Amino acid sequence: MTGWQMLFYKEVLRFWKVSFQTVAAPVLTAVLYLLIFGHVLEDHVKVYDSIGYTAFLVPGLVMMSVLQNAFANSSSSLIQSKIMGSLVFQLLTPLSHWAWFVAYVGSSVVRGLVVGLGVFVVTIGFATPQFAAPLWIVVFALLGAALLATLGVIAGLWADKFDQLAGFQNFIIVPMTFLSGVFYSVASLPPFWQTVSHLNPFFYMIDGFRYGFFGQSDASPWLSLVIVGSAWLVVSVLAARMLRTGYKIRS
Repeated sequence: MTGWQMLFYKEVLRFWKVSFQTVAAPVLTAVLYLLIFGHVLEDHVKVYDSIGYTAFLVPGLVMMSVLQNAFANSSSSLIQSKIMGSLVFQLLTPLSHWAWFVAYVGSSVVRGLVVGLGVFVVTIGFATPQFAAPLWIVVFALLGAALLATLGVIAGLWADKFDQLAGFQNFIIVPMTFLSGVFYSVASLPPFWQTVSHLNPFFYMIDGFRYGFFGQSDASPWLSLVIVGSAWLVVSVLAARMLRTGYKIRS
């Protein structure tokens, strides 16, 4: 293997060795959300004319799982390596900052997609899946996972201890994910909160992903693609620069 391939393999193996915690647990959490919200609101909430609430909820839960686990993988790997001191052994290698970037982001995308696929497979029994535009499903799953994985790299480099990383995740990632239309249609909100929701980039990831299933969305999938793609380019430049300069890892 080349350097980046070895680091990628090591990062995939890291989460796969504890797959009961890193894959099975998030799948169970998503299923519990589906059981609770789907059972309580199925007969009371109508989002689209021909789509039940449970069917509407499934793509949101799948994408939420993809995003949260992609972020968790890269951020937890970096902070653990920093605190345990094992990161110094990677610094001794001739790997470029791009090799680090590809390995950490790539492995995190793999974990996010594996968890998302697990959630989708388990929830098939609750709602018959539809695939109005499968290509959009793939595009937004990959872009969303890459964006959150890159944010995880930034958070992992920035944080000096687990408390800081937990704060980043609990006060930024989780609220933005939950307020992105996972459990509801943004069109059902009052005008002010619709405007606020449209400022949340996570909304466009969820909305574009859901469009791939139903062919309906609150925003144009092309607009969502531009916003999500642009956001990923911005955070990728920042993450690559932090890795190149050795931000908080070479001091």
